[in-house]
Amino acid sequence: MLGSMAGMLFFDKLLQADISWQAYTLLGMAVWCIYTADHLMDVRNMEEDSIEERRIYHVTYAKPLFILMLIVGLGGLCWAILFFGITQRLILGAVLGLLILGIMLVIRKFAAKQAMLKEMSSAIFYVIGISWLPWYRTPPIDWTATSAGPTVLYMGLAYLNLIMLSSLDSESDKKAGFSSIATIIPQERLLPRIRILAILLIFFALFAVILVNSFYRIFPALLSIMLLLHYLSFFSSGLKPEQIRRRMEACFMLPLLLLFF
Repeated sequence: MLGSMAGMLFFDKLLQADISWQAYTLLGMAVWCIYTADHLMDVRNMEEDSIEERRIYHVTYAKPLFILMLIVGLGGLCWAILFFGITQRLILGAVLGLLILGIMLVIRKFAAKQAMLKEMSSAIFYVIGISWLPWYRTPPIDWTATSAGPTVLYMGLAYLNLIMLSSLDSESDKKAGFSSIATIIPQERLLPRIRILAILLIFFALFAVILVNSFYRIFPALLSIMLLLHYLSFFSSGLKPEQIRRRMEACFMLPLLLLFF
């Protein structure tokens, strides 16, 4: 949740959109509801012996979390109507949210047949979700390659994060009956692909640092650091999977440094 809010700050500063704190709070509420709903759906039909440690919380507190999710979701919807009004922004956001939800449900159903579809679409939708309001508030004249480049790189970072997590969870996902890229592509083939993708993204991010002017340089620089931390965390042999997960998720908090610029 906090990582998504930090991500919106990244695009807020990149596009100089001047987003209000209410929009950040509404985004955090929406993301918490989405992730909670996803976890509750995951554990709903799982066998007790296939539930790993990180999902025990959602099994134990399933009913209170479901009630809280409804309260937060409905409260956020009412607040969004009061804050935005019945305007084009609200309608666009609602249509976009419903469209993404529908596509995600379809992908969830057919994920076993499409190895990359689940992670790739999730990465794209995640970045669209945290960046659409800054892009909406930015005049089309400012839609340039300098601002579009970091957006594409952010999608690449999100995709890298998801396939790394899929690799870490491959055994538990197979046991629980979940489908992901790591349950379809063997690890001996997947790991080299992850390494190549990470190196390419780091290269393009560092190249962007050199290419863009000084005002925009901090954005690809931040992405370079986030990508490097992902690479070093994932390919470090001395870390446990949960330590790797926490370090990679913490990387998405780094855009908060932009508060000081």
